[in-house]
Amino acid sequence: MTNNTANNKRIAKNTLVLYVRMLFLMAIGFYTSRVILEALGVEDFGIYNVVGGFVALFAILSRSLSGAASRFLNFEMGRGNTEKLSKVFSTTVSIQIFLALIIAIIAEIFGMWFVNNKMVIPPDRLYATNWVFQFSVLTFCANLLMVPYHAAIIAHERMNVFAYISIFEGIAKLLICFFLYVSPTDKLILYCILMFLIQVVVCLANYIYCIRKFKECKYHFVKDKSLILQIFSYATWNTIGTSSAILRNQGGNVLINLFAGPTVNAARAVANQVLHAVHGFVENFLVALKPQITKSYASGDRDYMMMLIYQGSRLSFYMLLLLCLPILINTEYLLHLWLKTVPDHSVLFVQLTLVFSMIESISNPLITAQLATGKIRDYQLVVGGLQMMNFPVSYVCLKLGAIPETILIVAIVIGVLCLFFRLWMLRKMISINIGDFANKVLLNCICVTIVSIILPFFIRQNMPESFLALIIITLISLMCSTISILFVGCQKSERQLLWSKIVVIWKRYRL
Repeated sequence: MTNNTANNKRIAKNTLVLYVRMLFLMAIGFYTSRVILEALGVEDFGIYNVVGGFVALFAILSRSLSGAASRFLNFEMGRGNTEKLSKVFSTTVSIQIFLALIIAIIAEIFGMWFVNNKMVIPPDRLYATNWVFQFSVLTFCANLLMVPYHAAIIAHERMNVFAYISIFEGIAKLLICFFLYVSPTDKLILYCILMFLIQVVVCLANYIYCIRKFKECKYHFVKDKSLILQIFSYATWNTIGTSSAILRNQGGNVLINLFAGPTVNAARAVANQVLHAVHGFVENFLVALKPQITKSYASGDRDYMMMLIYQGSRLSFYMLLLLCLPILINTEYLLHLWLKTVPDHSVLFVQLTLVFSMIESISNPLITAQLATGKIRDYQLVVGGLQMMNFPVSYVCLKLGAIPETILIVAIVIGVLCLFFRLWMLRKMISINIGDFANKVLLNCICVTIVSIILPFFIRQNMPESFLALIIITLISLMCSTISILFVGCQKSERQLLWSKIVVIWKRYRL
């Protein structure tokens, strides 16, 4: 019990550190997005995002191995096996080096042909587009090589270091805005070069910290065929899940480009900027939570793991509800307030993207628990196979003349189906009680959402758009969501615990 209490405190502390990081980056991100959109223009902004998204399609294998690296590192830490931990780290580094070379060759052969012959790019921007492609590949390879080092920092739960490096990255991106304004050269080419240089510095920072602080991060060649096969076997099956997510997101960008052109890609990019800002709240919580779920499974503490899954699913949804509700109700006004030039389709893209993210947030702790078991073949065949349908179904819909936003409607429907199939598969993998989860998590989230939305939506319908209306509706949304979460979403014991923490903090810091 004492150990679990310490783990809970560590999760809370790490989450707080990551929130400070996120608030800083969110402020910078919203400003830089507006400035970069204005400096590049809608067309170049769309080109950068769709080409970068196309390069990300080559990340299918790398993300599978990234998940494998995180899982095996956390698992061995949970078991306390330092010798195996060192072997796992060095093996993943060797695999990533080999993979970076293979992906770079494939990208240069196939990617260059696709960008120059199939993508919808204005002829006068094709030269700049090729520069974007080349530096996107270089950026991708640099990040790929740093995956094991980044995974080590997260596995050791050094969230303060993770936050410092991210804050530096945010400040560097802020400086890019200045260079874009004063530079007489092609701004799109300059932007992709500067983004690459930032990533190189960030990767070096991760590398230097890890080799100085963690003994297992001192690379040495390991010739352990059984370990390599074990990691590759895990990564191979995990490829189904990672490829389905990449095809859904980045493949969707390519489909939009093929059927609607780069200006609509800019609208999708705006929606993703909003998503990254609000989803950062949940991501920070999950970054702190995931290592504990894997470690508790490795150590055999099933009760603690199940508690983390239930609370993690509910809290992830609540965090997004608090942030998304005001945005969903005031989307159009907020976009015009934020951006000088709002690309067409942006409003519905933002709203559907946030709804999808809220649904997916419930599944994140379930996915972590599934990965922790290491038995992922059947799970990936069922759930990953279902997610694969996003790309072909979206293609058929767009081919039949559907609006570009259809790709997100398809993702939402499939996302709901995947949630129920995850529970069905995890029933055998970790003995999760589907009825209990549906009652304590799913029904709970639905009730909280209904209670939260009634009053803000009514006021929005009866109040003309203005900055004052935005402030009033935002405050009412936050108030309704908070009250609903506390008295509908939380159990009595959770409210009592929260109140006791507030009393302790008040007594400690009151004058």
